[in-house]
Amino acid sequence: MSQYAATVKAMEYPPQLKHKVIFQTFESLQPNEEMLLINDHDPVPLRYQFELEHPGKFTWEYVERGPSLFQVKIGRVE
Repeated sequence: MSQYAATVKAMEYPPQLKHKVIFQTFESLQPNEEMLLINDHDPVPLRYQFELEHPGKFTWEYVERGPSLFQVKIGRVE
């Protein structure tokens, strides 16, 4: 059993759907649950979008930081 409530492999989605799927998955989390985001590049722009749309309501922790694969644990605070 995974420690994550959900896993999103962003590389499997077309560019126009990636952020939509990631945010929908985040919004489906219960408080204190975490999702794992797997991507083929550093999702820094996504983090900025999280900070704008969900300030103080998420955690962001790199599990793996490149060079070819990035994994980020994103938690829902409330």
